[in-house]
Amino acid sequence: MFSPSEPINVSKYPDTKFIFGPHFSVFPIKQHMEMIKGDKTIYIQPSLWAMTVWKNDSICNDIKLQSFCFGVDTQKFIDIKPIHERNNVIIYFKHRNPRELQLIELFLQSKSIQYKVFSYDHKYNEYDYISYLQNTKFMICVDAHENQGFAIEEALSCNVPLLVWNVSSMNQEYGVNYNDIPATTIPYWNESCGEFFYTYEELNEKFNTFISKLNSYNPRKFVLDNLSIDVCEQKLIDLVINSYL
Repeated sequence: MFSPSEPINVSKYPDTKFIFGPHFSVFPIKQHMEMIKGDKTIYIQPSLWAMTVWKNDSICNDIKLQSFCFGVDTQKFIDIKPIHERNNVIIYFKHRNPRELQLIELFLQSKSIQYKVFSYDHKYNEYDYISYLQNTKFMICVDAHENQGFAIEEALSCNVPLLVWNVSSMNQEYGVNYNDIPATTIPYWNESCGEFFYTYEELNEKFNTFISKLNSYNPRKFVLDNLSIDVCEQKLIDLVINSYL
């Protein structure tokens, strides 16, 4: 049985295998963990860093935890033209200090680069996002921690290289008082996706590197190899089989 959001008292169903999560809560709740504790139970988190946060909490000492990602619709989020035929530039903004967005905008303006902001905080239309992505040569992400980061992965699936102002802690989310807990904006990533940096002082150098390599990135292949629905389906099958051997 799969229950992503609600705990079930597994002791009532001793012959049933359970997969829980990842939507119980940001941090583990003792009452929930006591309910789901059992030798045929596993709790999934969308990425390794998020799983580690729970694993480091004593509440989860007797809980099997597993990192498991969900599939990106690579047929919906698809590239339709090569990068040299695209002209758009996107800034993707979510849960970060507005001053950081302003700094990125001023930086692009200083280089006479036109751009469009897609703000998660102010909402946007998915159709507009897809349409714009398919004509975008690169995207700059100013985003807080992401357990998986679907909007980022959807951009990668459209073969848009990313320059990411990464975070190193959950406390960098704007307006939320988290402790200094290690985290990242890009839990699924390799060098084919683009470049990332952690401080504004790194921006100019990273941007120049990014632009010089723009035609060499292949982010869609990374998604197809690691995050497609077919790949994640097989990972789920493997999770069910291997977790209860």
